[in-house]
Amino acid sequence: MAHAEDGALRVEVVYCPRAGVVDSTELALPAPATVADALAGSGLAARHEGLALDELRVGVWGRLCGRDQALRDGDRVEVYRPLTVDPKEARRLRYRAQRPKARR
Repeated sequence: MAHAEDGALRVEVVYCPRAGVVDSTELALPAPATVADALAGSGLAARHEGLALDELRVGVWGRLCGRDQALRDGDRVEVYRPLTVDPKEARRLRYRAQRPKARR
């Protein structure tokens, strides 16, 4: 992503609707801009039917933040979908599937 020289902030908004699929949008926003501005300009809600952006958690570069968070040039705004499985339970299920079967 090229850095802005015209006073605009260049940011990327990323959303992963399901495993293996990434929706990434690069934007140029007038400074000062917030996470809410980036979400509104990204068009995510229009591209993903039923996506309630106001109910999902957001972050910048992997750190949770509020929608009023100020953005800097080059920031990556991430929209997090809710977990469908508890991470501890998923780890247990993977372990059980990988361990060898008991011999009789």
